[in-house]
Amino acid sequence: MAMLQVTLGFSILLFSLGLDQSYVREFHEAENKPALLKRAMLPGLVLLVLTVLVILSFGGALAGWLFEVPQWHLSVLVALALVASYISRFLSLVLRMNERGLAFSMSQLLPKLLLLAIIGGYIVVDAEKDLTNLVLANAAAISFVCAIYGWNTRAEWLAAIRSKLDIDQLKSMLRFGLPLILGGLAFWGLTAVDKVFLRTLASFEELGVYSVSVSFAAAATILQSVFSTVWAPTVYKWASAGKGLENVHKVSRYILALVVLGFALAGLLSWVVTFFLPANYAAVQWIVVSCIGYPLLYTLSETTVVGIGITRRSSFAMLAAIIAFAVNLVGNWWLIPTYGASGAAVSTCVSFWVFFFLRTEFSIYLWKPMPRLLLYTFTVISVAGAVVFTLWGEALGAWMVAYWLVVLVSWCVVFRGEVREVFGFVGRRLKKNAQKTGL
Repeated sequence: MAMLQVTLGFSILLFSLGLDQSYVREFHEAENKPALLKRAMLPGLVLLVLTVLVILSFGGALAGWLFEVPQWHLSVLVALALVASYISRFLSLVLRMNERGLAFSMSQLLPKLLLLAIIGGYIVVDAEKDLTNLVLANAAAISFVCAIYGWNTRAEWLAAIRSKLDIDQLKSMLRFGLPLILGGLAFWGLTAVDKVFLRTLASFEELGVYSVSVSFAAAATILQSVFSTVWAPTVYKWASAGKGLENVHKVSRYILALVVLGFALAGLLSWVVTFFLPANYAAVQWIVVSCIGYPLLYTLSETTVVGIGITRRSSFAMLAAIIAFAVNLVGNWWLIPTYGASGAAVSTCVSFWVFFFLRTEFSIYLWKPMPRLLLYTFTVISVAGAVVFTLWGEALGAWMVAYWLVVLVSWCVVFRGEVREVFGFVGRRLKKNAQKTGL
């Protein structure tokens, strides 16, 4: 099912025409939000449906490309999943931009829960364990979630159907969105090229070790997911109101503190993963520290890239992704033959630092200056430590423990103000809740 998931993600990226990002950017400035939804959603939906119909005219070709089983009914199920995923993408943005956080969060979780429920049902009724049932389970889960989205956003999309399509405003949205397709493709490559190179230049064992390391590092994606969900609507709301943008630097300091703390704790505690893995996966404890670089540095870059979105110069976002992708291509080609999975992790970590650096500098160039000495100093220290730890951590031993302890102590000194604010906020909330409950 990996190929199905890749196809779903790629089709949303391609057929959305970047208009999903335009919708997020324009939401708080648009007077007629249902009309904005129609402009964002309709062009790609028409293009996707036409493409799917053409492909289905070739019988089971779509299923043949994905599963090497050219059966027409499988192609129909995949086509249904493609259209439902596309619609779900835009309806989820309606929930997100209207700050209906619980509904949005549940919608992100529902596809996985429904898929597990359907597969559990297969087990109970002893259904055949074949490709058709597996594809059917995925398509049914995606379609059901799309239906839930449709119900939760029915007021918005019904109003969108009745609204007029403004071609001039659509052209303006496309000028912002289309460069993001290339940028999105480059970013997609940036996150996937390491696995391709490992498969080509190394062994399946190295690919397996790397995949396990990435799985452990996925814990850091919680920060990325939660922050990205909240941040974009908030910052564009500030831009629309013409106030609140002075908080961007403050937020970036808090995220920087979390990023540095994440690297330091990972470096000090990565040995814990060996208790959960067989001996032949011992290298994971060194590789995982570089693997967390992707979600942590990407999250930090979201706080510093706001100038590109506010000024609508999306070509600079595309350029940052393309350059970082090129760096990762060269890095993987150079490091994997010698270091295997460790080389892939290091290359991706360094590439995401380049990605963060370029997004920050482009944003400053297009918008306004922001303090960044601390940003670059601590991220370079963290990434350099992760690189050395991944490649030579086993040999350096206690020296690396000392290094991460120094980073942690420095963190306590530099970010003591932020730590005090967090503890103060938590204390006030607990006191307030205690007063409400009469404790």
